[in-house]
Amino acid sequence: MNTCNYRLAKSVEAERIADISRSLIEVGLKPTWPARRVLWHMRDRDSIVLTAAADTGLQGFAIMQFGDTTAHLNLLAVLPNRQRRGIGRQLLNWLEDTAVTAGTFIIDLELRASNSAARDFYTACEYRQIGFVHGYYQGLDSAIKMSRDLRTHCANDERQR
Repeated sequence: MNTCNYRLAKSVEAERIADISRSLIEVGLKPTWPARRVLWHMRDRDSIVLTAAADTGLQGFAIMQFGDTTAHLNLLAVLPNRQRRGIGRQLLNWLEDTAVTAGTFIIDLELRASNSAARDFYTACEYRQIGFVHGYYQGLDSAIKMSRDLRTHCANDERQR
C-alpha cells in the first residue's frame, strides 16, 4: 500500500537524497550527486526535486530539470523495501503533469544499461528507448537513453473524455 506524502523536497533532505543516490543509483561509481548539487536543483527555478515521505522517513525522490522544449529526468529512486508499491509511478506522474502544465511535452532520461528493473519500469510508463551510449557512466557502464512524448498521452486523455 502506498501511504506516502508527495511534496517538494526540503533543504534538510538534500543529504538523505544524496545518500540514496549513492546507494541505489551511483553504486560502483564516483558519486556525482552530493548534497550541494541536490540543493542547487532545489533552488533552481527550472528544476523540481520531489520526495515521497512516510512516517518512517524518505521513501523515494525524483529530480527533473526543465528546458525550453524538453525536460530531463535526472534521478528517480525508491527505497528497495518500498518498490513496486506505486511510489515511483506517483513521482513520475507528478513530474509529467508539471511538464504538461509548463508546456513541455518531451521528457528524456538515461539509465544504466545493466538496470533491467528501471528499464522495465520506464517501458511500462510508456518511455521508449531512443539510444545507447557505451561507457556513459564514467566509462564503467553504458546508458540507455529513453524518452516519452507527453502529447500522445494528452491526446489519449482528450479522446477518452
